[in-house]
Parts: sequence; C-alpha cells; structure tokens
Amino acid sequence: MRIFAIISLVLLSTVFSCREKESTSESNPEVETAKNEPKRNYKTYCNPIDIDYSYMSHYRAKNKVSYRSGADPAVVNFKGKYYMFVTRSHGYWSSDDMLNWKFIRPQSWYFHGTNAPAAAVYKDKIILYGDPVGYGPIIETDNPELGDWKTNFAIINVPGQIQDPDLFVDDDGKVYLYEESSNKWPIRVVELDPENYFVPIGEEKDLFNLEPEKHGWERFGQDHKSDIKPFLEGPWMVKHGDTYYLEFGAPGTQWNVYADGVRTSKSPFGPFEYAPYNPISYKPGGFLKGSGHGSTVQDNHGNYWHYATMAISVNFKFERRIGMYPAGFEEDGQMYVNTAYGDYPHYLPDTQVSKHKERFTGWMLLSYKKPVTTNSGLVTKEINVVDESDSGYMLGQIREFDINKINDEEIRSYWVSEANNDSIYVEMDLEKKMNVKAIQINFQDFNSDIYGRPDTLRQQFVLQSSIDKINWETIADYSKNTRDMPHGYIELEKPIDARYIRYNHVYCTNNYLSISELRVFGNGYEAKPIKPANFNVVRQVDRRNANLTWDADENAQGYVIYWGIAKDRLNLSALMYDKPNYELRALSTDQSYYMQVEAFNENGISEKSEIIFVE
Repeated sequence: MRIFAIISLVLLSTVFSCREKESTSESNPEVETAKNEPKRNYKTYCNPIDIDYSYMSHYRAKNKVSYRSGADPAVVNFKGKYYMFVTRSHGYWSSDDMLNWKFIRPQSWYFHGTNAPAAAVYKDKIILYGDPVGYGPIIETDNPELGDWKTNFAIINVPGQIQDPDLFVDDDGKVYLYEESSNKWPIRVVELDPENYFVPIGEEKDLFNLEPEKHGWERFGQDHKSDIKPFLEGPWMVKHGDTYYLEFGAPGTQWNVYADGVRTSKSPFGPFEYAPYNPISYKPGGFLKGSGHGSTVQDNHGNYWHYATMAISVNFKFERRIGMYPAGFEEDGQMYVNTAYGDYPHYLPDTQVSKHKERFTGWMLLSYKKPVTTNSGLVTKEINVVDESDSGYMLGQIREFDINKINDEEIRSYWVSEANNDSIYVEMDLEKKMNVKAIQINFQDFNSDIYGRPDTLRQQFVLQSSIDKINWETIADYSKNTRDMPHGYIELEKPIDARYIRYNHVYCTNNYLSISELRVFGNGYEAKPIKPANFNVVRQVDRRNANLTWDADENAQGYVIYWGIAKDRLNLSALMYDKPNYELRALSTDQSYYMQVEAFNENGISEKSEIIFVE
C-alpha cells in the first residue's frame, strides 16, 4: 500500500493560475473546426481511426526524432457527444458519430504533455486527471467544447508517482482512482472525495499483478517470445449490472500482442478475479496490430465500443494509432471485444445492424500484393540500427522502400517517393474486375521534421478508376483538401466496378510522399474459398501454447482462427495472410478452449471448420 500526500496551498493555486493564463495568451483558445471541411456522411469506418494525430519528438543521441502518435485513449460519452483524450496530444477530440472527430485546443496549459489521461463524467461535468510527472490536480469542465477547464488545487501525490490513471464514478456517486504502469508494481485503487477537491479517502490499496507463468498472453515481446518481465498498465473500470470489470493492458505497447485483459469483482475495491476468457481485446495479426491500453464507452444506442492502442513502432517505439471495436457483454456477463477483421471496414454506431457484435461489412481486401507501378520511387535500403529496447525493430534490420511495400498489409513497411509534387502517381492493377466500395490511404512519416500541431498539415490527391486502363473516372477528388487525414478512409458514394485504381498525388506536408498502405475494399465476382480441411489442434507441453494446423487452400488470401471458452462464444481471433497454420501463445494453463478456423479471399469468407475442444 501507498499513502497519499495531499498539498492544497494558496501558493500552488497561484502557480497553476499563472501557468494557465500564460498558455492561453500564447495559443489560440478557439476550437479547431477541421478547417471547414464538409462532414463525412458515411455508414462505415476503418481502423486506424482517421484523426489528425499530433506529432511527437524524441531525442536519441544527437538526433531529434519526429513521429505521429495516438495512444492510451480515454473516451467518455458526455450529454450525447463523445470526447476522446489521448496521450500528449495538446488537446482532445469531440464527435457526435464516432467518425467525424473535431480537435479542441483547450484554454489550459495542462493538455500539452498529459500522459495517459483519465476521464470520467461526474454529475454535469467531465473530470480529468493525468500528468507527465506523475502527480497533479484533477481538472473539470461543464463545457468541453470550449475547453474552459477549472483546476482543483489539491495535488494528489504518491511515493513513486501515479502512472496511467483511471477515474471511475460509481452509480452511487462515489469516485475512485485506479493506476499503474510498471513491470514491477500492481494495479492500485483509492477512493476520492468529490466534495473536497477529490482528495484521497484512506490509503491506496494494491489489487493484482500479472501472472505470465499462467497466462500466455501476458508474456512480453513479439508474439510473446521474450523473457523480459511484462508491463501491467492502463486500468479502465466499467460497471455492468452489479459487476465491476477492471480492464488492464499488457504486455508492452510496441508489440503486435499488446492487449487488454479484464478482472471482475462485486466491489470497486476487489478482490478481483481473473476472467477465464482473457484477454478481451487482442489483435496480433493483420495490417495494424495490437489492441491494448484502451477504454470502453457506451454509445447513444446503448451499445459498447472499445478504443485501444495499436502499434507501428518504426520511427520510435511509441509511434502508435487508435482503433475502435464493437464490445459488450454476453447474457451471463462475459465481456467481449470483437477484433475479427478489425482493420477492415465496419459499420458505425449510427448504422443499424442486426447484431452489434458483428459489425463487419463483409467488404474484403482487393489490393493485397496486386501489381503496382509508379513514376517515382526512392528504391533504397536503410539499416535500422536501433536496438529492440528502443523500437519494435531488431538491431540491424534492413528496411526497403520500394513500391511493392505499398500493398503488403504491413503498416511497418512503406513506399517512399523521391519527391513530393503533383506529377507523381501510383497505379494498381486488381487483375480482374472488382466491385470497389472504399479506399484507405495510410500516409507515413519518412524522415519527418514536424513537431506538435501545426495547422498546415494536409494531404491532397485525386483517385481514379478504370476497367480498361484507357477510360478513367474520378472517384474521389481531394485536390483542394485542407483536412489532415493521415489514414484517409474514403467510403464511395456508390460502389463502382473497376480493375485499375490510380492515386494521383497533389501535395502532402512532409518532404517526401510516403505511403505505408494503399488499401482497396469491396468484393470480387468469383468463388469464396472452401471450408478449411483437416483442422487440428495440439496443445504443447507448455500449456500456454498450442499448434493449430489445417490444409492450405490455393484460392485463400488468408485465414482467421477463433477461440473461446464456450462453443457459441469464440470471441477471440487472429488473422494471418497467405500461409495456413498458427502457433497460438495466448492461452491460460488451467483453461480449456474451443477453436475454429475460416478462410477468406477477395470474394468473401468460407464456411467455418468444425469446432475442436481442447483440454
């Protein structure tokens, strides 16, 4: 246990007041309005969510590294609007549909360096906590659109500082603070007094730590293959019925297996029981990987959504993005987050579907490894000399930047143009006529020199389609775009038949045009893959691992495996391209499972295999 030290001095209140005034005079207090860009009236979205992520900086040796990042999202529903607070973003975002996010520059210095902010709704206000030095006041506002945050001058301080805080307001109005980010210390909780500047009531209580020797998904490293002690972080509390669900992130933010787990209790103080269906939010494969340190919020239709951190970790290990997934609770209270096809188009909250848990549109990936040509390319190799502790890449890994990296379904690889002008194009041959419904352009920051939130950021381009490569039709004109859209997702007004897709560049803010992935979604006109044959599961001597095998299908683009603790709840999944078979290293030693596999291609998804029970 740790005992809080509370400081509430007139002197401190004067300091905070002065700092707020200084910052307000230096920055524009007005709300950013996305530069008057028209609102997108889509039915779908595609991860990572396309917001104007802030640029960070990191000093490594003598070099200053520029990279975009969005991580540790705390999302709350306040009076029917959604507010998203993100690590070190100089502000926050608001939305009324979870698609169109408006950035707000608050009238406060506080947001410029906030790590893992904690947000909650208390009565008629949003309360917020988080600070890069691990202590500070709780602030509040009843007008988050303006951002006139008020400071409570009681400073919450603990030995060792507060890391990754979470604020939770119970049904009875009591307020609790959960916190920790460490590979040593446990998650902790303390009650706060909302009638007395949210000062702690009593001592902070230790709750639980990781147990990677029992729970395979809690192991560190890429695919859980490192012996380094894993990190426990990012608590987030949700109450459903009479049960408290305490979410937590592990094992490390830069890895493909970054995930959220959950423990449950009948009391906000615990004891918390490890849920047998863990982890809840897990996405180790696909274009953009990882789904940890998140938050769960209820939309205006009563459905739940889980926002989570996804890893890039190329320019720096903390280069991250945000994904959102359908979430909820089974009839018996089991929590779920559905990440299957989690970086393909899904239906938005305001789009009515028959089952919230299954919001995947069925729009398949048409662009994977298709022939691509360009008139500009920086066809060079770079040896990444940053070691494993400083990024997601191994020491001495060679990175190539040729055009074939633009559609390999790996966000960590990318194509780099030799220039940045309106003569550059990229042309993709889908090889057959396809029904195209959406396109996503993921821009990268190659040798970027941008920091903070300059208001000049934008990407401008024109998209064209053709059946015969002779007659071209403009399907999206962003040549005068002024919105920063680093992961530009474009849902076409009407589906079109096309064989060729052409990206015509106009302008981007970086020195080089760099694209990590040009992704085309829709459906082909030919056969789906057949049901995977000879599916088999063998649990290893180390019961945290299992080998899953099945026959390859030459018509399959990839496969998705599913597993869970009940036959009708295979809520966890992993996607892989090209090759069959998978070593699943996310199991608990004392738990039995049910498992299944399906194949997919451009035309759709196969029938699922038989379900196998694994002791």
